[in-house]
Amino acid sequence: MSDSTNNLIVRSFQNGALTLRMNQPKRLNGWTYEMMEALKEAFVDAAGDPQVKVLILTGTDPYYSAGVNLAGTIKLSHPRKLRAMIIEHNQALFDAFLDFPKPILAVVNGPAIGATVTSGTLCDEIIASEKATFSTPFAKLGITKEGCSSVLFERIMGENNAKRMLEKEAWSPSGAEAKEIGLAKWCVPHERLLDEAQDIAQAWIEQKRKRTFRGSFTKEELGEVNAAESVALADAFLDTPFLESQFKFLWSRKKRVPALMFFALRHTRPLWAQLL
Repeated sequence: MSDSTNNLIVRSFQNGALTLRMNQPKRLNGWTYEMMEALKEAFVDAAGDPQVKVLILTGTDPYYSAGVNLAGTIKLSHPRKLRAMIIEHNQALFDAFLDFPKPILAVVNGPAIGATVTSGTLCDEIIASEKATFSTPFAKLGITKEGCSSVLFERIMGENNAKRMLEKEAWSPSGAEAKEIGLAKWCVPHERLLDEAQDIAQAWIEQKRKRTFRGSFTKEELGEVNAAESVALADAFLDTPFLESQFKFLWSRKKRVPALMFFALRHTRPLWAQLL
């Protein structure tokens, strides 16, 4: 096995399987702008490398990823420009998964939140550690569904379980529960997770497995859903419920500067919303 790192992403290659490990544990492997760009760059490199037959995506313990760092990715600008930026960046993030031409195995080693859960369902399969949890608190944040979850979750795990995760209850199933409802295909002891993932990857290579999408969707169908969700999400990000929820959350974490930014956006919204 050979390893290399650019600090944010550690790359390991073994027998045709490339492992990308998100590596910012002090920030819970959160998807900052830099982390998302590093991931997309690594995806492009892997797609063009004929030696790579399967991609494995995981995180440095204890988290898989705490999800998108909103305060660190939303930059103030003209409202119309900001809306367009959110649409573009959200769509490009999930298109990176949809456009990847080789099988992807999401190896969820710990808590996964938001976009890091929904992007996992855009992979061929998910294997979860017993320490994993899956959280998609979009309704609590005042935002809309993303990562094709508006159609994929119900198709994968049924209407009731999809609603439990995506709506007000914001249920966060464990690794074992994720396997039970069909969100994950496997749940294994934490210490065996990476070995099991490598075994699955090797089996896929031997089978000459092609890229597949869950729920019997086509790439084109999911691409259309992603585009529509990205527009709805941008509108939600610029609406009152989200701005209020972000202020309260950041203030509770004593992150005063970004909290005050969202406070100002919320209370000046009647003025700048006219520019959308």
